[in-house]
Amino acid sequence: MSEYIPAEVEAYIRKEGLYGSRNRKISKKLMKELDEDRYRHTQGVMYTSAALAMRYGADLKKALLAGLLHDCAKCIPGHTKIKMCEKYNLEISEIERKNPSLLHAKLGAYLAKDKYDIEDEEILRSIESHTTGRPKMSLLDKIIYIADYMEPGRDVAPNLPEVRALAFVDLDACLYRILEGTLAYLEKKGATVDPATEETFLYYKNLKNSDSEKEEQKLNADNRTVKRDGKTCLRSTR
Repeated sequence: MSEYIPAEVEAYIRKEGLYGSRNRKISKKLMKELDEDRYRHTQGVMYTSAALAMRYGADLKKALLAGLLHDCAKCIPGHTKIKMCEKYNLEISEIERKNPSLLHAKLGAYLAKDKYDIEDEEILRSIESHTTGRPKMSLLDKIIYIADYMEPGRDVAPNLPEVRALAFVDLDACLYRILEGTLAYLEKKGATVDPATEETFLYYKNLKNSDSEKEEQKLNADNRTVKRDGKTCLRSTR
């Protein structure tokens, strides 16, 4: 299937019939559209997405397909990305005009449908949101976003060991950690932050704080409760 996929993962995918002729045809097309490093990254995201899908019970076929196509517009030159988005009536923000690389996600979602015949809206949304994220991400959205960040070929981000461990324990906590690290990195570089990334970060930060408050309330309630003679009683806090 690919030199970039571990033998154990490839064997499972083949055994379950998850990598059909459609995916093989798409892979052949992508080999012509992407440079070698980007194609290798795409394969890494695809099988990392499959691993996360198995862990969390997501649709494996969708995860493979979304991972395979998530960067299908990545290697298109920046000025061409802008022209294509204008041609297809895709909204371009001021930040995206200054940094056309950010357009590859929304353009990729369009091409996934128009060029690669993907009709599944969940797959298309996961491709569109894999760069900046979005509030209330679906399970597949989170899987593609996280797989894109931590696939085995990635080796730059200092928090990768933590992220890779956390990804198989708590997706939301992992997502928050990635967003937090990304914003800190961009701030350190003095780079402009896409509002969508900041909005996503704030959403998951609030979610994390809300979960922490609920856990603290539960612990406080548990600490006030004791059992006496088989009956549950409230413990005095004085």
